Amino acid sequence: QVQLVESGGRLVQAGESLRLSCAASGSRFSRDVMGWYRQAPGEQRELVAGITSGGSTNYADSVKGRFTISRDNAKNTVYLQMNSLKPEDTAVYYCNAVRYGYAYWGQGTQVTVSS
Repeated sequence: QVQLVESGGRLVQAGESLRLSCAASGSRFSRDVMGWYRQAPGEQRELVAGITSGGSTNYADSVKGRFTISRDNAKNTVYLQMNSLKPEDTAVYYCNAVRYGYAYWGQGTQVTVSS
């Protein structure tokens, strides 16, 4: 079982930066594939960024060059640094962990970008 707790979401102005954090439980965090997803009202949940246990990353085209995912295995935490935020980035952001083939989700954190 993995518990994920996101934090850092808030209201910001367009162009500003924000860093989301996701703290994970369990001693096997370093082996987990971690990801950030988001879901805007009326939209499907979409992958924003992912990071493997080896540190390889991938990003949605819409956030490439603006967002950076990273992990600190010593702190069992994954981060999403979001720069140059746009109103279309407004969504609930969810942390995801895949461990031994099972997917786990956090409760989500709201990011709102005003124009």
